[in-house]
Order: sequence, then C-alpha cells, then structure tokens
Amino acid sequence: MNLFVVAAIAILISMALAVARTIAGPTIFDRILAVNMFGTKSVLLIAVFSFLSGRPDVLDIALLYSLLNWLGVLAALRMAERKEFYSTGADDSDSNGKSP
Repeated sequence: MNLFVVAAIAILISMALAVARTIAGPTIFDRILAVNMFGTKSVLLIAVFSFLSGRPDVLDIALLYSLLNWLGVLAALRMAERKEFYSTGADDSDSNGKSP
C-alpha cells in the first residue's frame, strides 16, 4: 500500500507540471497537449484511488472520464484548426487576405 501512495504523489507532481505547461505553453497546441496530459494523469489518479479504497466500481468513472477527455481534446484541436480559439472578431480574414 505504501508504494501506491508514492505513485499517487508522483502522479500529483506530474499533474502540477502539466498545469505549469498549460500556463506557460507558447502555442495553443502545447496547451492542448498539457490539458490532455492532465486528463490522463487524472484517470491514473482515479485508478490508484480505486485500488487504495478497495472500490473497483470507481474504475467505471475513470473510463468515462477518459472518454470525455478524448472528446474534449478532439474538439479543442478542431477549434484550433479552424482558428476559432484566438479570433478577435474584428478581422475575420485569414493570412492571405481572403475571408472565409
């Protein structure tokens, strides 16, 4: 059981690093990758909690959360591809001067 507590602490540290990367990421893709990493580490933390508490039914919640994380990252990447994250609304033309 002691090893799982150490694993949980290591997961929490890596989650803190993912939050730091989300804040400091120079591009939107770095931030999306960091959010994805945070979601993955959350699933791992839920699985460790499930083992430590002796409740395997919590793993269903971890699976559901991993699906939501995957869908969220896909939606964020789709929005970044269409440049809807950082458009100001004042100028809707792209880099070559054509409007969509």
